[in-house]
Amino acid sequence: MNKLLVLPLLALSALFLGGCGFGKGPQGDLVGAEDRPEFNPQEVPFGMVPCPGGTFHMGQTDQDISASMVNMNKQVTIAGFYMDETEITNNEYRQFMNAIRQDSIDVLGEEYVMTELYPDTTVWVRDFTYHMGDPLMEYYYTHPAFDDYPVVGVDWFAAKYFCNWRTKNKNGANEEAGIAPTPNFRLPSEAEWEYAARGGRNLATYPWGGPYLRNSKGCMLANFKPGRGDYASDGYAYTAPVGSFFPNDFGLYDMSGNVAEWCDDAYMEASVPVVWDMNPTNPDDNEPRKVVRGGSWKDISYFLETGSRNFEYQDSARSYIGFRTAMIQIGEGTNTALN
Repeated sequence: MNKLLVLPLLALSALFLGGCGFGKGPQGDLVGAEDRPEFNPQEVPFGMVPCPGGTFHMGQTDQDISASMVNMNKQVTIAGFYMDETEITNNEYRQFMNAIRQDSIDVLGEEYVMTELYPDTTVWVRDFTYHMGDPLMEYYYTHPAFDDYPVVGVDWFAAKYFCNWRTKNKNGANEEAGIAPTPNFRLPSEAEWEYAARGGRNLATYPWGGPYLRNSKGCMLANFKPGRGDYASDGYAYTAPVGSFFPNDFGLYDMSGNVAEWCDDAYMEASVPVVWDMNPTNPDDNEPRKVVRGGSWKDISYFLETGSRNFEYQDSARSYIGFRTAMIQIGEGTNTALN
């Protein structure tokens, strides 16, 4: 070692280890750093439900009718997390738009805000040929009659931006109250989404178990397309207000049908044998295809199955794709079932 460095290093060691009592707790005991933010056992975030960590068989639960071979069964473990009880609604997304509108316009310009983040209402016309979607294009996002319907016309980037805003918004309030920050809101991983959809029912075909699509009274259990040209037998021709059907055993609504949902993962046909078996995920910024799960109001029952995989391009907005957010559970009980 350079001799010129020895004396300064010794001086620093004396300062941190013994000089003037720095680093000592009461009576010189090791008690940890002081003045840390308050952190009580993590509360269930508003509008979310706990998904207790556990092990399940991820993958198809019925025959692979398309012979795609993209979702073979694999046992994986998922840590505890929280997920939105319902899909993000038009009015919840409107809160986000109102909050960021002025700040974003000041920095990025109004054209960016309106083009990149505002729901693309033209999807109701563009997604289907020879279809009279004009009334939905005009009213679906703007009219209060649709406030509690799932937001659509939002691409993967906008959904991620929403998650970042929600984190900043919540932790700004926490900071003012002197409370420790919450973990980030984010899109769920594909594995988390499938685990949550099953609601603790291993190898369940649908969130309610299955294999049937009606309950004992003959009522449809989700909003989907039950037959050729039949969109209305479940009570709704297009989307339904969130929470219109029974929740699964975790308390999550519409994990099948209504709108399909963006996941955080990039889509890869061979992801199941490649990813790890503990909290698996497939981040890939170079892959424009992102995982979409759950099926929608326009899909047949195959796409509603908990094991069915699908994708959409990250910059594509659709009239049948929305999203919900998730948050990891930290601290007490992280590696066990949540209370």
